[in-house]
Amino acid sequence: MVAQMVGLVLLMRYSRTVESVDGEMYLASTAVFAMEAMKFLICNVVILYQVDGSVVALGEQLYFHVFQTPFEVVKLFVPSLLYTVQNNLLYLALTNLDAATYQVCYQLKILTTAVFSAVMLNRKFSAKKWFALVMLTVGVALAQNSGSGDSHTNRHGAEAEEQNRFVGLVAVLCAACTSGFSGVYFEKILKGSSVNLWIRNIQMGLPSVLIAFTGIYVKDSAIVAAKGMMVGFTPLVWTVIFIQAAGGLIVAVVVKYADSVLKVFAASFSIVASCIVSVFLLDFRPNLSFCFGTVLVCLSIVLYSRPDKIRRKRRILPVNRSG
Repeated sequence: MVAQMVGLVLLMRYSRTVESVDGEMYLASTAVFAMEAMKFLICNVVILYQVDGSVVALGEQLYFHVFQTPFEVVKLFVPSLLYTVQNNLLYLALTNLDAATYQVCYQLKILTTAVFSAVMLNRKFSAKKWFALVMLTVGVALAQNSGSGDSHTNRHGAEAEEQNRFVGLVAVLCAACTSGFSGVYFEKILKGSSVNLWIRNIQMGLPSVLIAFTGIYVKDSAIVAAKGMMVGFTPLVWTVIFIQAAGGLIVAVVVKYADSVLKVFAASFSIVASCIVSVFLLDFRPNLSFCFGTVLVCLSIVLYSRPDKIRRKRRILPVNRSG
Protein backbone atom coordinates (compact mmCIF):
# COMPACT_ATOMS: atom_id res chain seq x y z
CA MET A 1 0.00 0.00 0.00
CA VAL A 2 2.89 2.37 0.78
CA ALA A 3 4.46 1.53 -2.58
CA GLN A 4 1.14 2.22 -4.31
CA MET A 5 0.64 5.57 -2.57
CA VAL A 6 4.18 6.81 -3.10
CA GLY A 7 4.53 5.40 -6.60
CA LEU A 8 1.21 6.81 -7.78
CA VAL A 9 1.91 10.36 -6.60
CA LEU A 10 5.50 10.51 -7.85
CA LEU A 11 4.77 8.88 -11.20
CA MET A 12 1.65 10.98 -11.73
CA ARG A 13 3.61 14.15 -10.94
CA TYR A 14 6.42 13.10 -13.29
CA SER A 15 3.99 12.14 -16.06
CA ARG A 16 2.36 15.59 -15.88
CA THR A 17 5.69 17.42 -16.21
CA VAL A 18 7.30 15.56 -19.12
CA GLU A 19 6.12 15.30 -22.69
CA SER A 20 5.68 12.06 -24.60
CA VAL A 21 7.88 10.99 -27.49
CA ASP A 22 5.65 12.82 -30.00
CA GLY A 23 5.71 15.99 -27.87
CA GLU A 24 2.07 15.73 -26.75
CA MET A 25 0.79 15.79 -23.17
CA TYR A 26 -1.83 13.15 -22.44
CA LEU A 27 -5.33 14.27 -21.48
CA ALA A 28 -6.35 13.90 -17.85
CA SER A 29 -9.94 13.15 -18.92
CA THR A 30 -8.92 10.16 -21.05
CA ALA A 31 -6.62 8.90 -18.29
CA VAL A 32 -9.52 9.04 -15.80
CA PHE A 33 -11.75 7.16 -18.24
CA ALA A 34 -9.11 4.45 -18.76
CA MET A 35 -8.63 4.16 -14.98
CA GLU A 36 -12.37 3.85 -14.30
CA ALA A 37 -12.72 1.21 -17.02
CA MET A 38 -9.74 -0.74 -15.65
CA LYS A 39 -11.09 -0.52 -12.07
CA PHE A 40 -14.48 -1.76 -13.28
CA LEU A 41 -12.73 -4.70 -14.97
CA ILE A 42 -10.73 -5.51 -11.80
CA CYS A 43 -13.94 -5.61 -9.71
CA ASN A 44 -15.49 -8.02 -12.22
CA VAL A 45 -12.40 -10.23 -12.03
CA VAL A 46 -12.67 -10.29 -8.21
CA ILE A 47 -16.35 -11.33 -8.41
CA LEU A 48 -15.42 -13.96 -10.99
CA TYR A 49 -12.84 -15.33 -8.52
CA GLN A 50 -15.43 -15.36 -5.72
CA VAL A 51 -17.83 -17.46 -7.83
CA ASP A 52 -15.08 -20.01 -8.58
CA GLY A 53 -14.44 -18.76 -12.09
CA SER A 54 -17.96 -19.36 -13.36
CA VAL A 55 -18.79 -16.84 -16.10
CA VAL A 56 -22.46 -17.87 -15.87
CA ALA A 57 -22.52 -17.11 -12.14
CA LEU A 58 -20.83 -13.77 -12.79
CA GLY A 59 -23.48 -12.93 -15.39
CA GLU A 60 -26.23 -13.86 -12.94
CA GLN A 61 -24.69 -11.60 -10.26
CA LEU A 62 -24.47 -8.67 -12.67
CA TYR A 63 -28.00 -9.21 -14.00
CA PHE A 64 -29.53 -9.38 -10.51
CA HIS A 65 -27.58 -6.52 -8.91
CA VAL A 66 -27.39 -4.14 -11.89
CA PHE A 67 -30.24 -4.70 -14.35
CA GLN A 68 -32.89 -5.85 -11.87
CA THR A 69 -32.04 -3.18 -9.29
CA PRO A 70 -31.58 0.02 -11.32
CA PHE A 71 -32.53 2.19 -8.33
CA GLU A 72 -29.44 0.94 -6.46
CA VAL A 73 -27.26 2.02 -9.40
CA VAL A 74 -29.00 5.41 -9.50
CA LYS A 75 -28.29 5.93 -5.77
CA LEU A 76 -24.59 5.51 -6.49
CA PHE A 77 -24.65 8.10 -9.27
CA VAL A 78 -23.70 10.85 -6.78
CA PRO A 79 -20.46 9.26 -5.48
CA SER A 80 -19.66 8.09 -9.02
CA LEU A 81 -19.85 11.67 -10.29
CA LEU A 82 -17.84 13.00 -7.36
CA TYR A 83 -15.13 10.35 -7.64
CA THR A 84 -14.75 11.11 -11.35
CA VAL A 85 -14.49 14.84 -10.64
CA GLN A 86 -12.04 14.08 -7.83
CA ASN A 87 -9.74 12.06 -10.08
CA ASN A 88 -9.66 14.89 -12.63
CA LEU A 89 -8.85 17.33 -9.83
CA LEU A 90 -5.94 15.15 -8.68
CA TYR A 91 -4.36 15.35 -12.13
CA LEU A 92 -4.82 19.13 -12.07
CA ALA A 93 -3.31 19.35 -8.57
CA LEU A 94 -0.25 17.29 -9.48
CA THR A 95 0.25 19.37 -12.62
CA ASN A 96 0.69 22.45 -10.43
CA LEU A 97 2.00 21.11 -7.11
CA ASP A 98 5.08 19.08 -6.28
CA ALA A 99 4.44 15.52 -5.10
CA ALA A 100 5.38 16.08 -1.46
CA THR A 101 3.20 19.18 -1.00
CA TYR A 102 0.32 17.40 -2.69
CA GLN A 103 0.67 14.38 -0.38
CA VAL A 104 0.56 16.57 2.73
CA CYS A 105 -2.30 18.82 1.56
CA TYR A 106 -4.45 15.93 0.37
CA GLN A 107 -4.59 14.62 3.94
CA LEU A 108 -7.23 17.31 4.52
CA LYS A 109 -9.63 14.63 3.28
CA ILE A 110 -9.45 13.32 6.88
CA LEU A 111 -10.87 16.64 8.10
CA THR A 112 -13.59 16.78 5.44
CA THR A 113 -14.53 13.15 6.08
CA ALA A 114 -14.88 13.86 9.80
CA VAL A 115 -17.06 16.92 9.18
CA PHE A 116 -19.35 15.08 6.74
CA SER A 117 -19.51 12.11 9.13
CA ALA A 118 -20.66 14.39 11.93
CA VAL A 119 -23.31 16.00 9.70
CA MET A 120 -24.56 13.01 7.68
CA LEU A 121 -24.04 10.11 10.11
CA ASN A 122 -24.46 11.99 13.43
CA ARG A 123 -21.08 10.65 14.45
CA LYS A 124 -19.56 12.05 17.64
CA PHE A 125 -15.85 12.80 17.94
CA SER A 126 -13.86 13.10 21.12
CA ALA A 127 -11.85 16.18 22.05
CA LYS A 128 -8.69 14.25 21.16
CA LYS A 129 -9.88 13.64 17.61
CA TRP A 130 -10.88 17.27 17.12
CA PHE A 131 -7.47 18.31 18.42
CA ALA A 132 -5.89 15.96 15.88
CA LEU A 133 -7.97 17.57 13.12
CA VAL A 134 -6.86 21.06 14.18
CA MET A 135 -3.26 19.84 14.20
CA LEU A 136 -3.77 18.42 10.72
CA THR A 137 -5.11 21.75 9.42
CA VAL A 138 -2.19 23.70 10.92
CA GLY A 139 0.30 21.23 9.49
CA VAL A 140 -1.18 21.47 6.00
CA ALA A 141 -1.20 25.29 6.20
CA LEU A 142 2.49 25.33 7.16
CA ALA A 143 3.43 22.92 4.39
CA GLN A 144 1.46 24.82 1.74
CA ASN A 145 2.82 28.24 2.73
CA SER A 146 6.42 27.00 2.91
CA GLY A 147 7.10 27.77 -0.76
CA SER A 148 8.89 24.46 -1.25
CA GLY A 149 8.98 23.05 -4.78
CA ASP A 150 10.71 20.56 -7.04
CA SER A 151 12.75 20.83 -10.21
CA HIS A 152 9.58 20.60 -12.34
CA THR A 153 7.93 23.62 -10.74
CA ASN A 154 7.00 26.32 -13.26
CA ARG A 155 10.13 28.16 -14.37
CA HIS A 156 8.45 31.24 -15.86
CA GLY A 157 8.91 33.52 -12.87
CA ALA A 158 7.79 33.81 -9.26
CA GLU A 159 4.36 35.26 -10.13
CA ALA A 160 3.49 32.41 -12.51
CA GLU A 161 4.81 29.88 -9.99
CA GLU A 162 2.65 31.35 -7.22
CA GLN A 163 -0.38 31.29 -9.51
CA ASN A 164 0.24 27.62 -10.34
CA ARG A 165 0.56 26.76 -6.64
CA PHE A 166 -2.76 28.50 -5.99
CA VAL A 167 -4.47 26.50 -8.76
CA GLY A 168 -2.96 23.30 -7.37
CA LEU A 169 -4.05 24.17 -3.83
CA VAL A 170 -7.65 24.91 -4.91
CA ALA A 171 -7.71 21.63 -6.86
CA VAL A 172 -6.46 19.56 -3.94
CA LEU A 173 -8.87 21.26 -1.50
CA CYS A 174 -11.81 20.54 -3.82
CA ALA A 175 -10.57 16.95 -4.19
CA ALA A 176 -10.44 16.60 -0.40
CA CYS A 177 -14.05 17.85 -0.13
CA THR A 178 -15.34 15.50 -2.83
CA SER A 179 -13.40 12.63 -1.25
CA GLY A 180 -14.91 13.30 2.18
CA PHE A 181 -18.49 13.64 1.00
CA SER A 182 -18.46 10.71 -1.44
CA GLY A 183 -16.70 8.47 1.10
CA VAL A 184 -19.29 9.16 3.81
CA TYR A 185 -22.16 8.85 1.31
CA PHE A 186 -20.82 5.48 0.14
CA GLU A 187 -20.37 4.32 3.76
CA LYS A 188 -23.96 5.26 4.54
CA ILE A 189 -25.19 3.17 1.61
CA LEU A 190 -22.96 0.23 2.53
CA LYS A 191 -24.13 0.17 6.16
CA GLY A 192 -27.75 0.15 5.08
CA SER A 193 -27.33 -2.87 2.81
CA SER A 194 -25.99 -6.43 2.88
CA VAL A 195 -24.76 -6.32 -0.73
CA ASN A 196 -21.18 -7.47 -1.33
CA LEU A 197 -18.60 -4.65 -1.35
CA TRP A 198 -17.33 -5.61 -4.81
CA ILE A 199 -20.88 -5.66 -6.18
CA ARG A 200 -21.30 -2.15 -4.80
CA ASN A 201 -18.07 -1.13 -6.55
CA ILE A 202 -19.43 -2.55 -9.81
CA GLN A 203 -22.73 -0.70 -9.31
CA MET A 204 -20.75 2.50 -8.75
CA GLY A 205 -18.22 1.72 -11.47
CA LEU A 206 -20.77 1.49 -14.26
CA PRO A 207 -21.97 5.12 -13.99
CA SER A 208 -18.37 6.20 -13.29
CA VAL A 209 -17.25 4.83 -16.65
CA LEU A 210 -20.16 6.55 -18.42
CA ILE A 211 -19.54 9.86 -16.61
CA ALA A 212 -15.80 9.73 -17.34
CA PHE A 213 -16.52 9.01 -21.02
CA THR A 214 -18.93 11.95 -21.15
CA GLY A 215 -16.30 14.14 -19.49
CA ILE A 216 -13.89 13.50 -22.35
CA TYR A 217 -16.25 15.06 -24.88
CA VAL A 218 -17.38 17.86 -22.60
CA LYS A 219 -13.83 18.93 -21.78
CA ASP A 220 -11.57 17.75 -24.62
CA SER A 221 -13.81 16.97 -27.59
CA ALA A 222 -11.83 19.15 -30.04
CA ILE A 223 -8.48 17.56 -29.14
CA VAL A 224 -9.93 14.03 -29.21
CA ALA A 225 -11.50 14.68 -32.64
CA ALA A 226 -8.19 15.93 -34.01
CA LYS A 227 -5.69 13.61 -32.35
CA GLY A 228 -7.63 10.69 -30.85
CA MET A 229 -8.28 9.58 -27.27
CA MET A 230 -4.86 8.01 -26.70
CA VAL A 231 -2.83 11.10 -27.59
CA GLY A 232 0.29 11.35 -25.42
CA PHE A 233 -0.19 7.90 -23.87
CA THR A 234 3.09 6.18 -23.03
CA PRO A 235 4.03 3.11 -20.95
CA LEU A 236 4.54 5.53 -18.04
CA VAL A 237 0.97 6.84 -18.37
CA TRP A 238 -0.44 3.30 -18.53
CA THR A 239 1.58 2.45 -15.39
CA VAL A 240 0.02 5.43 -13.57
CA ILE A 241 -3.46 4.34 -14.67
CA PHE A 242 -2.92 0.75 -13.53
CA ILE A 243 -1.49 1.78 -10.13
CA GLN A 244 -4.41 4.15 -9.54
CA ALA A 245 -6.97 1.52 -10.54
CA ALA A 246 -5.36 -1.08 -8.28
CA GLY A 247 -5.39 1.30 -5.30
CA GLY A 248 -8.90 0.42 -4.13
CA LEU A 249 -8.13 -3.30 -4.35
CA ILE A 250 -4.94 -2.87 -2.30
CA VAL A 251 -6.76 -0.87 0.41
CA ALA A 252 -9.45 -3.55 0.64
CA VAL A 253 -6.81 -6.26 1.06
CA VAL A 254 -4.98 -4.27 3.77
CA VAL A 255 -8.18 -3.65 5.74
CA LYS A 256 -9.18 -7.32 5.41
CA TYR A 257 -5.87 -8.95 6.37
CA ALA A 258 -4.48 -6.23 8.65
CA ASP A 259 -6.55 -3.41 10.15
CA SER A 260 -7.50 0.22 9.67
CA VAL A 261 -4.83 1.46 12.10
CA LEU A 262 -2.10 -0.15 10.02
CA LYS A 263 -3.63 1.51 6.96
CA VAL A 264 -3.34 4.89 8.68
CA PHE A 265 0.31 4.25 9.58
CA ALA A 266 0.92 3.29 5.95
CA ALA A 267 -0.59 6.61 4.86
CA SER A 268 1.68 8.49 7.29
CA PHE A 269 4.76 6.59 6.16
CA SER A 270 3.88 7.24 2.51
CA ILE A 271 3.98 11.01 3.16
CA VAL A 272 7.48 10.78 4.62
CA ALA A 273 8.61 8.40 1.88
CA SER A 274 7.26 10.73 -0.83
CA CYS A 275 9.21 13.64 0.62
CA ILE A 276 12.44 11.62 0.84
CA VAL A 277 12.14 10.17 -2.66
CA SER A 278 11.22 13.61 -4.07
CA VAL A 279 14.44 15.06 -2.65
CA PHE A 280 16.58 12.58 -4.58
CA LEU A 281 14.57 12.04 -7.78
CA LEU A 282 12.72 15.33 -8.32
CA ASP A 283 15.18 17.71 -6.62
CA PHE A 284 12.55 18.66 -4.03
CA ARG A 285 13.66 21.50 -1.77
CA PRO A 286 11.90 21.31 1.62
CA ASN A 287 12.44 24.04 4.18
CA LEU A 288 11.94 24.08 7.94
CA SER A 289 8.30 25.18 7.68
CA PHE A 290 7.47 22.31 5.32
CA CYS A 291 9.24 19.74 7.53
CA PHE A 292 7.45 20.97 10.65
CA GLY A 293 4.10 20.94 8.86
CA THR A 294 4.73 17.39 7.61
CA VAL A 295 5.55 16.22 11.14
CA LEU A 296 2.31 17.77 12.43
CA VAL A 297 0.29 16.06 9.69
CA CYS A 298 1.82 12.64 10.42
CA LEU A 299 1.31 13.07 14.19
CA SER A 300 -2.30 14.14 13.65
CA ILE A 301 -3.02 11.04 11.53
CA VAL A 302 -1.58 8.75 14.21
CA LEU A 303 -3.42 10.59 17.01
CA TYR A 304 -6.72 10.56 15.10
CA SER A 305 -6.47 6.81 14.44
CA ARG A 306 -5.93 5.87 18.09
CA PRO A 307 -9.11 4.48 19.68
CA ASP A 308 -10.69 6.52 22.42
CA LYS A 309 -10.39 5.13 25.92
CA ILE A 310 -13.71 4.06 27.35
CA ARG A 311 -14.19 5.34 30.85
CA ARG A 312 -15.43 2.61 33.09
CA LYS A 313 -17.76 3.49 35.88
CA ARG A 314 -16.45 2.59 39.32
CA ARG A 315 -18.39 -0.23 40.81
CA ILE A 316 -19.56 0.62 44.33
CA LEU A 317 -19.69 -2.45 46.50
CA PRO A 318 -22.47 -2.66 49.06
CA VAL A 319 -21.37 -2.10 52.66
CA ASN A 320 -21.75 -5.11 54.94
CA ARG A 321 -23.36 -3.67 58.05
CA SER A 322 -23.76 -6.97 59.82
CA GLY A 323 -20.21 -6.75 61.12
